Amino acid sequence: MKHVLDILKERGLLEAVTSDEVFRLVEKPTVVYAGFDPSSSSLQVGNYVTIMALAHFQRCGHRVIALVGGATGMIGDPAGKSNERNLLSAEQVEHNLQGIRENLGRFLDFDDTRAPASIVNNNDWFQEFTFVEFLRDVGKHFRVGAMLGKESVRTRLNSESGMSFAEFSYQLLQAYDFLRLHDTSGCRLQIGGSDQWGNITAGADLIRKLREVEAYGMTFPLICDSSGQKFGKSEGNAIYLDQKRTSVYDFYQFFIRATDADVIRLLKVFTFLPLDDVAALEEALTREPEKRVAQKKLAEEVTRAVHGEAGLRIALRASDVLFGGELAGLKAEDLLKIFANVDSSEMDRDHVAGQPVVEVVTACGLCKSKGEARRLIESGGLYVNNRRISSMDARVDTASIIDERVLVLRSGKRKFFLVKVI
Repeated sequence: MKHVLDILKERGLLEAVTSDEVFRLVEKPTVVYAGFDPSSSSLQVGNYVTIMALAHFQRCGHRVIALVGGATGMIGDPAGKSNERNLLSAEQVEHNLQGIRENLGRFLDFDDTRAPASIVNNNDWFQEFTFVEFLRDVGKHFRVGAMLGKESVRTRLNSESGMSFAEFSYQLLQAYDFLRLHDTSGCRLQIGGSDQWGNITAGADLIRKLREVEAYGMTFPLICDSSGQKFGKSEGNAIYLDQKRTSVYDFYQFFIRATDADVIRLLKVFTFLPLDDVAALEEALTREPEKRVAQKKLAEEVTRAVHGEAGLRIALRASDVLFGGELAGLKAEDLLKIFANVDSSEMDRDHVAGQPVVEVVTACGLCKSKGEARRLIESGGLYVNNRRISSMDARVDTASIIDERVLVLRSGKRKFFLVKVI
Protein backbone atom coordinates (compact mmCIF):
# COMPACT_ATOMS: atom_id res chain seq x y z
CA MET A 1 0.00 0.00 0.00
CA LYS A 2 1.20 3.50 -0.80
CA HIS A 3 2.76 5.47 2.06
CA VAL A 4 0.09 7.68 3.63
CA LEU A 5 2.37 10.73 3.83
CA ASP A 6 3.21 10.39 0.14
CA ILE A 7 -0.53 10.42 -0.58
CA LEU A 8 -1.06 13.49 1.59
CA LYS A 9 1.89 15.27 0.00
CA GLU A 10 0.63 14.58 -3.54
CA ARG A 11 -2.78 15.96 -2.62
CA GLY A 12 -1.52 19.13 -0.95
CA LEU A 13 -2.37 17.90 2.55
CA LEU A 14 1.13 17.83 4.01
CA GLU A 15 2.79 21.02 5.16
CA ALA A 16 5.21 20.12 7.95
CA VAL A 17 6.27 17.33 10.31
CA THR A 18 8.02 17.68 13.65
CA SER A 19 10.62 15.11 12.60
CA ASP A 20 11.44 13.00 9.56
CA GLU A 21 10.96 10.03 11.90
CA VAL A 22 7.23 10.46 11.20
CA PHE A 23 7.77 8.87 7.79
CA ARG A 24 9.21 5.77 9.42
CA LEU A 25 6.58 5.72 12.17
CA VAL A 26 3.69 5.43 9.72
CA GLU A 27 5.31 2.70 7.64
CA LYS A 28 3.49 0.41 10.07
CA PRO A 29 -0.05 0.79 11.42
CA THR A 30 -0.08 3.45 14.10
CA VAL A 31 -2.55 5.54 16.09
CA VAL A 32 -3.17 9.14 14.98
CA TYR A 33 -5.50 11.74 16.38
CA ALA A 34 -6.92 15.14 15.47
CA GLY A 35 -9.01 17.50 17.55
CA PHE A 36 -12.29 19.24 16.73
CA ASP A 37 -13.57 22.36 18.44
CA PRO A 38 -17.22 22.10 19.59
CA SER A 39 -17.97 25.82 19.28
CA SER A 40 -20.79 25.03 16.84
CA SER A 41 -23.33 22.26 16.41
CA SER A 42 -21.89 21.49 12.97
CA LEU A 43 -18.44 21.14 11.50
CA GLN A 44 -17.69 23.23 8.42
CA VAL A 45 -15.56 23.22 5.30
CA GLY A 46 -12.40 24.20 7.18
CA ASN A 47 -12.80 21.07 9.36
CA TYR A 48 -13.33 18.95 6.24
CA VAL A 49 -9.60 19.18 5.55
CA THR A 50 -8.87 17.48 8.88
CA ILE A 51 -11.55 14.88 8.21
CA MET A 52 -10.03 14.06 4.82
CA ALA A 53 -6.58 13.69 6.37
CA LEU A 54 -7.94 11.29 9.01
CA ALA A 55 -9.80 9.36 6.31
CA HIS A 56 -6.59 8.94 4.29
CA PHE A 57 -4.81 7.59 7.37
CA GLN A 58 -7.64 5.12 8.03
CA ARG A 59 -7.70 3.98 4.41
CA CYS A 60 -3.99 3.21 4.73
CA GLY A 61 -4.60 0.95 7.73
CA HIS A 62 -3.97 3.33 10.61
CA ARG A 63 -6.26 3.71 13.61
CA VAL A 64 -7.68 7.24 13.83
CA ILE A 65 -9.12 9.05 16.83
CA ALA A 66 -11.31 12.13 16.55
CA LEU A 67 -11.08 14.10 19.77
CA VAL A 68 -13.94 16.48 20.44
CA GLY A 69 -12.94 19.14 22.95
CA GLY A 70 -15.79 19.07 25.42
CA ALA A 71 -13.52 20.65 28.04
CA THR A 72 -11.23 22.80 25.89
CA GLY A 73 -14.28 24.02 23.97
CA MET A 74 -15.37 25.87 27.09
CA ILE A 75 -12.15 27.92 26.94
CA GLY A 76 -11.38 28.38 23.26
CA ASP A 77 -8.21 27.91 21.23
CA PRO A 78 -6.43 31.25 20.66
CA ALA A 79 -4.60 29.87 17.60
CA GLY A 80 -5.57 31.81 14.50
CA LYS A 81 -7.96 34.08 16.42
CA SER A 82 -7.63 37.84 16.86
CA ASN A 83 -10.07 38.05 19.76
CA GLU A 84 -11.17 35.84 22.62
CA ARG A 85 -14.45 34.18 21.81
CA ASN A 86 -17.50 34.00 24.04
CA LEU A 87 -17.19 31.14 26.51
CA LEU A 88 -19.63 28.25 26.07
CA SER A 89 -21.67 26.65 28.80
CA ALA A 90 -21.46 22.91 29.48
CA GLU A 91 -24.98 22.56 28.06
CA GLN A 92 -24.03 24.35 24.81
CA VAL A 93 -20.93 22.20 24.42
CA GLU A 94 -22.89 18.98 24.96
CA HIS A 95 -25.46 20.06 22.35
CA ASN A 96 -22.69 20.82 19.87
CA LEU A 97 -20.97 17.52 20.58
CA GLN A 98 -24.02 15.61 19.38
CA GLY A 99 -23.97 17.41 16.03
CA ILE A 100 -20.24 16.88 15.54
CA ARG A 101 -20.51 13.16 16.29
CA GLU A 102 -23.17 12.92 13.58
CA ASN A 103 -20.96 14.85 11.13
CA LEU A 104 -17.92 12.64 11.73
CA GLY A 105 -19.98 9.48 11.42
CA ARG A 106 -20.51 10.24 7.72
CA PHE A 107 -16.80 10.08 6.88
CA LEU A 108 -14.94 7.84 9.31
CA ASP A 109 -15.57 4.11 9.54
CA PHE A 110 -16.26 3.18 13.15
CA ASP A 111 -16.98 -0.46 12.26
CA ASP A 112 -13.78 -1.21 10.34
CA THR A 113 -12.58 -4.50 11.85
CA ARG A 114 -8.99 -3.78 10.82
CA ALA A 115 -8.63 -0.19 12.04
CA PRO A 116 -11.85 1.20 13.54
CA ALA A 117 -12.10 4.93 14.07
CA SER A 118 -13.17 6.25 17.45
CA ILE A 119 -14.45 9.48 18.99
CA VAL A 120 -13.41 10.69 22.44
CA ASN A 121 -14.39 13.69 24.54
CA ASN A 122 -11.61 15.29 26.57
CA ASN A 123 -14.08 16.38 29.23
CA ASP A 124 -14.15 12.71 30.28
CA TRP A 125 -10.67 13.07 31.78
CA PHE A 126 -10.45 16.78 32.59
CA GLN A 127 -13.45 16.54 34.90
CA GLU A 128 -11.32 14.21 37.04
CA PHE A 129 -8.84 17.01 37.82
CA THR A 130 -9.00 19.77 40.37
CA PHE A 131 -7.23 22.99 39.40
CA VAL A 132 -4.43 22.40 41.91
CA GLU A 133 -3.95 18.81 40.75
CA PHE A 134 -3.64 19.90 37.14
CA LEU A 135 -1.05 22.55 37.99
CA ARG A 136 0.88 20.02 40.08
CA ASP A 137 0.77 17.10 37.62
CA VAL A 138 0.88 18.93 34.29
CA GLY A 139 1.56 22.64 34.67
CA LYS A 140 4.92 22.19 36.41
CA HIS A 141 6.36 20.60 33.25
CA PHE A 142 5.86 23.75 31.15
CA ARG A 143 8.17 26.75 31.06
CA VAL A 144 6.58 30.16 30.63
CA GLY A 145 9.36 31.32 28.33
CA ALA A 146 8.68 28.49 25.90
CA MET A 147 4.94 29.11 26.09
CA LEU A 148 5.44 32.80 25.33
CA GLY A 149 7.54 31.81 22.33
CA LYS A 150 4.60 30.10 20.58
CA GLU A 151 3.57 32.08 17.52
CA SER A 152 -0.14 32.00 18.39
CA VAL A 153 0.66 33.44 21.83
CA ARG A 154 2.98 36.15 20.51
CA THR A 155 0.41 37.23 17.95
CA ARG A 156 -2.32 37.61 20.54
CA LEU A 157 -0.10 39.31 23.12
CA ASN A 158 0.82 41.92 20.51
CA SER A 159 -2.81 42.48 19.52
CA GLU A 160 -5.08 45.16 20.93
CA SER A 161 -7.25 42.61 22.74
CA GLY A 162 -4.35 40.76 24.37
CA MET A 163 -4.78 37.27 25.80
CA SER A 164 -6.52 35.97 28.91
CA PHE A 165 -4.93 33.48 31.28
CA ALA A 166 -7.60 30.94 30.23
CA GLU A 167 -6.49 31.13 26.60
CA PHE A 168 -2.82 31.13 27.58
CA SER A 169 -3.42 27.82 29.38
CA TYR A 170 -5.05 26.21 26.34
CA GLN A 171 -1.82 24.64 25.10
CA LEU A 172 -1.41 22.83 28.44
CA LEU A 173 -4.83 21.27 28.03
CA GLN A 174 -4.24 20.15 24.45
CA ALA A 175 -0.80 18.85 25.37
CA TYR A 176 -2.36 16.72 28.10
CA ASP A 177 -4.88 15.37 25.55
CA PHE A 178 -1.96 14.01 23.53
CA LEU A 179 -0.39 12.49 26.64
CA ARG A 180 -3.68 10.91 27.68
CA LEU A 181 -4.26 9.35 24.26
CA HIS A 182 -0.68 8.10 24.25
CA ASP A 183 -1.23 6.39 27.62
CA THR A 184 -4.65 4.91 26.84
CA SER A 185 -4.42 4.20 23.10
CA GLY A 186 -0.73 4.22 22.20
CA CYS A 187 -1.14 7.37 20.12
CA ARG A 188 2.16 8.85 18.93
CA LEU A 189 1.01 11.18 16.15
CA GLN A 190 -1.20 14.25 16.27
CA ILE A 191 -2.29 16.04 13.10
CA GLY A 192 -3.90 19.42 12.55
CA GLY A 193 -3.90 22.63 10.58
CA SER A 194 -0.75 24.74 10.43
CA ASP A 195 -2.18 27.04 13.12
CA GLN A 196 -2.00 24.10 15.55
CA TRP A 197 1.78 23.70 15.35
CA GLY A 198 2.43 25.21 18.78
CA ASN A 199 -0.22 23.10 20.51
CA ILE A 200 0.97 19.91 18.79
CA THR A 201 4.63 20.40 19.68
CA ALA A 202 3.65 21.17 23.29
CA GLY A 203 2.01 17.74 23.50
CA ALA A 204 4.96 15.95 21.91
CA ASP A 205 7.32 17.67 24.37
CA LEU A 206 5.16 16.64 27.34
CA ILE A 207 5.16 12.98 26.28
CA ARG A 208 8.91 13.07 25.83
CA LYS A 209 9.43 14.53 29.32
CA LEU A 210 7.02 12.29 31.20
CA ARG A 211 7.19 9.01 29.26
CA GLU A 212 10.62 9.26 27.63
CA VAL A 213 9.01 8.32 24.32
CA GLU A 214 9.14 10.25 21.07
CA ALA A 215 5.79 11.54 19.85
CA TYR A 216 5.26 13.47 16.65
CA GLY A 217 3.12 15.99 14.86
CA MET A 218 2.06 16.68 11.29
CA THR A 219 0.29 19.75 9.92
CA PHE A 220 -1.52 20.52 6.72
CA PRO A 221 -2.13 23.92 5.11
CA LEU A 222 -5.20 25.93 5.99
CA ILE A 223 -7.77 26.39 3.23
CA CYS A 224 -8.46 30.06 2.64
CA ASP A 225 -10.96 31.98 0.56
CA SER A 226 -10.05 34.35 -2.27
CA SER A 227 -9.33 37.16 0.20
CA GLY A 228 -6.91 35.01 2.16
CA GLN A 229 -9.20 34.44 5.15
CA LYS A 230 -9.40 31.02 6.75
CA PHE A 231 -12.72 29.29 6.31
CA GLY A 232 -13.97 29.24 9.86
CA LYS A 233 -16.92 29.99 12.06
CA SER A 234 -15.32 33.05 13.60
CA GLU A 235 -14.61 34.64 10.22
CA GLY A 236 -18.30 34.77 9.35
CA ASN A 237 -17.97 32.93 6.02
CA ALA A 238 -18.49 29.37 7.20
CA ILE A 239 -19.98 26.71 4.94
CA TYR A 240 -21.42 24.10 7.31
CA LEU A 241 -21.71 20.34 6.78
CA ASP A 242 -25.17 20.34 8.37
CA GLN A 243 -27.83 21.25 5.83
CA LYS A 244 -29.81 22.98 8.57
CA ARG A 245 -27.00 25.52 8.76
CA THR A 246 -26.03 25.63 5.07
CA SER A 247 -28.57 24.42 2.53
CA VAL A 248 -27.56 21.62 0.18
CA TYR A 249 -27.93 24.03 -2.74
CA ASP A 250 -25.68 26.67 -1.14
CA PHE A 251 -23.14 23.97 -0.25
CA TYR A 252 -23.09 22.75 -3.86
CA GLN A 253 -22.87 26.30 -5.20
CA PHE A 254 -19.95 27.12 -2.91
CA PHE A 255 -17.83 24.51 -4.65
CA ILE A 256 -19.12 25.10 -8.15
CA ARG A 257 -18.10 28.75 -7.79
CA ALA A 258 -14.46 27.73 -7.23
CA THR A 259 -12.11 29.78 -9.38
CA ASP A 260 -10.05 28.23 -12.16
CA ALA A 261 -6.96 29.03 -10.09
CA ASP A 262 -8.25 27.07 -7.08
CA VAL A 263 -10.36 24.20 -8.40
CA ILE A 264 -7.61 21.66 -9.12
CA ARG A 265 -6.10 22.14 -5.66
CA LEU A 266 -9.55 21.72 -4.11
CA LEU A 267 -10.19 18.53 -6.10
CA LYS A 268 -7.02 17.06 -4.64
CA VAL A 269 -7.83 18.15 -1.08
CA PHE A 270 -11.58 17.55 -0.83
CA THR A 271 -12.06 14.40 -2.92
CA PHE A 272 -10.64 10.90 -3.27
CA LEU A 273 -10.56 11.13 -7.07
CA PRO A 274 -7.46 9.42 -8.50
CA LEU A 275 -4.83 11.98 -9.42
CA ASP A 276 -4.94 10.80 -13.05
CA ASP A 277 -8.60 11.82 -13.13
CA VAL A 278 -7.72 15.17 -11.59
CA ALA A 279 -5.05 15.67 -14.24
CA ALA A 280 -7.62 14.95 -16.96
CA LEU A 281 -9.96 17.54 -15.43
CA GLU A 282 -7.09 20.03 -15.39
CA GLU A 283 -6.56 19.44 -19.11
CA ALA A 284 -10.27 19.97 -19.75
CA LEU A 285 -10.13 23.17 -17.71
CA THR A 286 -7.25 24.47 -19.79
CA ARG A 287 -8.88 23.44 -23.05
CA GLU A 288 -12.47 24.59 -22.40
CA PRO A 289 -12.62 26.68 -19.22
CA GLU A 290 -16.06 28.02 -20.06
CA LYS A 291 -17.61 24.56 -19.54
CA ARG A 292 -16.43 24.49 -15.90
CA VAL A 293 -16.19 20.69 -15.97
CA ALA A 294 -13.70 20.64 -13.08
CA GLN A 295 -15.93 22.83 -10.90
CA LYS A 296 -18.98 20.67 -11.59
CA LYS A 297 -17.05 17.52 -10.71
CA LEU A 298 -15.75 19.09 -7.49
CA ALA A 299 -19.23 20.21 -6.43
CA GLU A 300 -20.77 16.81 -7.22
CA GLU A 301 -18.09 14.77 -5.44
CA VAL A 302 -18.06 16.84 -2.25
CA THR A 303 -21.85 17.24 -2.07
CA ARG A 304 -22.30 13.49 -2.52
CA ALA A 305 -19.72 12.77 0.20
CA VAL A 306 -21.30 15.17 2.68
CA HIS A 307 -25.02 14.91 1.87
CA GLY A 308 -25.32 11.59 0.02
CA GLU A 309 -26.92 10.85 -3.33
CA ALA A 310 -30.26 12.26 -2.14
CA GLY A 311 -28.64 15.54 -1.18
CA LEU A 312 -26.81 15.77 -4.49
CA ARG A 313 -30.07 15.21 -6.36
CA ILE A 314 -31.67 18.07 -4.44
CA ALA A 315 -28.71 20.33 -5.20
CA LEU A 316 -28.82 19.51 -8.91
CA ARG A 317 -32.59 19.99 -9.04
CA ALA A 318 -32.21 23.25 -7.16
CA SER A 319 -29.68 24.46 -9.70
CA ASP A 320 -32.06 23.55 -12.51
CA VAL A 321 -35.03 25.22 -10.80
CA LEU A 322 -33.13 28.41 -10.06
CA PHE A 323 -32.25 28.65 -13.73
CA GLY A 324 -35.89 28.31 -14.79
CA GLY A 325 -36.36 24.52 -14.81
CA GLU A 326 -39.63 22.74 -14.07
CA LEU A 327 -40.76 22.19 -10.49
CA ALA A 328 -42.58 18.98 -11.37
CA GLY A 329 -41.84 16.18 -8.93
CA LEU A 330 -40.46 18.41 -6.21
CA LYS A 331 -42.06 18.32 -2.77
CA ALA A 332 -42.71 21.27 -0.50
CA GLU A 333 -39.84 20.20 1.76
CA ASP A 334 -37.48 20.18 -1.22
CA LEU A 335 -38.54 23.67 -2.22
CA LEU A 336 -38.16 25.00 1.32
CA LYS A 337 -34.56 23.78 1.26
CA ILE A 338 -33.89 25.07 -2.25
CA PHE A 339 -35.29 28.50 -1.46
CA ALA A 340 -34.11 28.64 2.15
CA ASN A 341 -32.36 31.97 1.62
CA VAL A 342 -34.80 33.84 -0.63
CA ASP A 343 -37.38 36.38 0.53
CA SER A 344 -40.62 34.83 1.69
CA SER A 345 -43.90 35.54 3.44
CA GLU A 346 -46.74 33.58 4.95
CA MET A 347 -50.25 33.93 3.52
CA ASP A 348 -53.58 32.42 4.46
CA ARG A 349 -54.72 29.79 1.96
CA ASP A 350 -57.96 31.68 1.25
CA HIS A 351 -55.87 34.68 0.14
CA VAL A 352 -53.92 32.57 -2.36
CA ALA A 353 -55.97 29.71 -3.82
CA GLY A 354 -58.21 30.92 -6.64
CA GLN A 355 -57.10 34.54 -6.22
CA PRO A 356 -55.85 36.78 -9.09
CA VAL A 357 -52.10 36.48 -9.55
CA VAL A 358 -51.82 40.29 -9.59
CA GLU A 359 -53.33 40.49 -6.11
CA VAL A 360 -51.25 37.63 -4.70
CA VAL A 361 -47.87 38.99 -5.88
CA THR A 362 -48.80 42.40 -4.49
CA ALA A 363 -50.09 41.12 -1.14
CA CYS A 364 -47.03 38.92 -0.51
CA GLY A 365 -44.58 41.73 -1.29
CA LEU A 366 -42.99 40.59 -4.53
CA CYS A 367 -44.45 43.66 -6.26
CA LYS A 368 -45.04 47.01 -4.58
CA SER A 369 -48.36 47.64 -6.33
CA LYS A 370 -50.87 46.07 -8.67
CA GLY A 371 -49.68 48.46 -11.36
CA GLU A 372 -46.14 47.13 -11.01
CA ALA A 373 -47.49 43.58 -11.17
CA ARG A 374 -49.39 44.32 -14.40
CA ARG A 375 -46.35 45.95 -16.01
CA LEU A 376 -44.31 42.88 -15.06
CA ILE A 377 -46.85 40.62 -16.79
CA GLU A 378 -46.86 42.86 -19.88
CA SER A 379 -43.08 42.59 -20.13
CA GLY A 380 -43.20 38.79 -19.76
CA GLY A 381 -41.27 38.85 -16.50
CA LEU A 382 -43.70 37.33 -13.97
CA TYR A 383 -43.62 33.59 -13.25
CA VAL A 384 -45.56 31.28 -10.96
CA ASN A 385 -43.73 28.00 -10.32
CA ASN A 386 -41.35 28.96 -13.15
CA ARG A 387 -44.22 29.23 -15.66
CA ARG A 388 -44.67 32.61 -17.31
CA ILE A 389 -47.92 34.46 -16.61
CA SER A 390 -49.23 35.99 -19.82
CA SER A 391 -52.76 37.02 -18.86
CA MET A 392 -53.77 39.90 -16.60
CA ASP A 393 -56.73 37.79 -15.46
CA ALA A 394 -54.67 34.77 -14.45
CA ARG A 395 -55.51 33.22 -11.11
CA VAL A 396 -53.60 30.94 -8.77
CA ASP A 397 -55.28 27.56 -9.16
CA THR A 398 -55.25 25.16 -6.24
CA ALA A 399 -53.00 22.67 -8.05
CA SER A 400 -50.25 25.32 -8.23
CA ILE A 401 -49.85 25.29 -4.45
CA ILE A 402 -47.30 22.51 -4.00
CA ASP A 403 -48.37 20.10 -1.26
CA GLU A 404 -50.88 22.84 -0.32
CA ARG A 405 -47.97 24.62 1.36
CA VAL A 406 -45.70 26.43 -1.10
CA LEU A 407 -45.98 28.73 -4.11
CA VAL A 408 -42.85 29.85 -5.96
CA LEU A 409 -42.94 33.30 -7.58
CA ARG A 410 -40.30 34.84 -9.79
CA SER A 411 -39.70 38.33 -11.16
CA GLY A 412 -37.40 38.39 -14.16
CA LYS A 413 -34.61 35.82 -14.45
CA ARG A 414 -33.33 35.58 -10.90
CA LYS A 415 -35.55 37.30 -8.31
CA PHE A 416 -37.41 34.51 -6.50
CA PHE A 417 -40.02 34.85 -3.78
CA LEU A 418 -41.52 32.03 -1.72
CA VAL A 419 -45.11 32.11 -0.51
CA LYS A 420 -45.66 29.80 2.46
CA VAL A 421 -49.36 28.94 2.53
CA ILE A 422 -50.86 28.48 5.99
